[in-house]
Amino acid sequence: QVQLVESGGQLVQAGGSPRLSCAASRRTFSNYAVGWFRQAPGKEREFVAAISWSGGSTYYADSVKGRFTISRGNAQNTVYLQMNTLKPEDTAVYYCAAGRALSGSAYYTGANEYDYWGQGTQVTVSS
Repeated sequence: QVQLVESGGQLVQAGGSPRLSCAASRRTFSNYAVGWFRQAPGKEREFVAAISWSGGSTYYADSVKGRFTISRGNAQNTVYLQMNTLKPEDTAVYYCAAGRALSGSAYYTGANEYDYWGQGTQVTVSS
């Protein structure tokens, strides 16, 4: 069992650069790929970014590519989402998720490929 806790959500002006954190209850995220998803009011949950458990592979949604960076912390029980050049359309509740990885380079973009989810953290971008 893995419990995930997101933090770092905030109200920020357009162009801001907050960093979200996803901390796991287990000592390590070893063998788990991690993804970030977001859900805006009235919209479906959508994929944002994913990282393999080795940290060597990452993947981004087109809407955030070049602006967001996903990374794993040195302690291996935290994953970060650095968000730069935020836009009002980035406003959403952001969720991290963990899924057992078939290999060190595997990552997943589908919500149904993840086994554990955090409660979410709100990011609001004002124009």
